[in-house]
Amino acid sequence: MLAVLPLANAAEEESSNFLVSPNVGLMIWTLIAFSITVFVLNKFAFPKIKEALDKRATAIEDSVLLAEKSKAESEALLAEYRERLTEARAQADDIVLRARKNAEVYERESQDQARHKREELLEQTRKDIDAETRRAIEEIRTEVADLTILATERVTGKVLTGEDQKRLVDEALRDLDFSAINATERRN
Repeated sequence: MLAVLPLANAAEEESSNFLVSPNVGLMIWTLIAFSITVFVLNKFAFPKIKEALDKRATAIEDSVLLAEKSKAESEALLAEYRERLTEARAQADDIVLRARKNAEVYERESQDQARHKREELLEQTRKDIDAETRRAIEEIRTEVADLTILATERVTGKVLTGEDQKRLVDEALRDLDFSAINATERRN
């Protein structure tokens, strides 16, 4: 075992020296392997990686441009919407104002028409009253004339001729004042 220990120590020293002290042959092979790896990476991997990175950068730029464009469009649409909303409110206010004015005009016209209709009805009623008054007066005259002729025939005991009847009726009617009845009816 004693013999093995020095060998193990020597191997341990040699392996630790290997890491600390460079070997020229190992360095050449390492440089050759590194050069081949760099060449293969430059030939095949780096162009694909660069292409993927370029595509990614282009996609990001396009996304940013699209986002800016969308933002500008949305701001323009928002401004247009606000403008239309303002116009719609103005139109609504205008419609309400016109409706109020139309309602006032309609109310005035309705009142004027009602007043005119009332006046027409009152005038027609006055005319009807006057016509009825004249008709009633004529009936009264006829009744008075008939009663006068009847009373005269009874008092005198004789039948009167048409001329006598006319004379008696005219005298009786002259004595009656029908204008007072007519004037009283007109005042009411």
